[in-house]
Amino acid sequence: MRPGWDEYFMEVARTVATRATCPRASVGAVLVRDHRILTTGYNGAPRHVAHCTEVGCELRGDHCVRATHAEANAVVQAALHGVGVAGATAYCTHQPCVHCAKLLISAGIERIVYAEPYVDPFAQQLLAEAGVALVHFATLERASAGSHA
Repeated sequence: MRPGWDEYFMEVARTVATRATCPRASVGAVLVRDHRILTTGYNGAPRHVAHCTEVGCELRGDHCVRATHAEANAVVQAALHGVGVAGATAYCTHQPCVHCAKLLISAGIERIVYAEPYVDPFAQQLLAEAGVALVHFATLERASAGSHA
């Protein structure tokens, strides 16, 4: 059966995540507007910096500070190549952390569809305050399955 748009773009995000270079998590993000992919990003070291897979993770607390998050990389790719992302939807394999939530808000993202939860109440609060829809992909899948019954 032909996938719906949310399913299609989430699958693209999952494929993008396979490029991740931080072994702590494989995360992918795809920014989409009008059913067109604008940019993608995965978690990994900044340009010209050794990847975690080459030199290991640099941990501060429980977080790797060597890797840039997938959502941030997708926004950076847009900036680097002059692609506007205002009004776009972000498809993310994982729910964005507070730092990525702030970045997506500031970039003008209007909707975030995520697959894996990452509970961060303050990120959720900021997204709600900014009017950014935060949608768990599993709820879309259930709704879609119910409509095909």
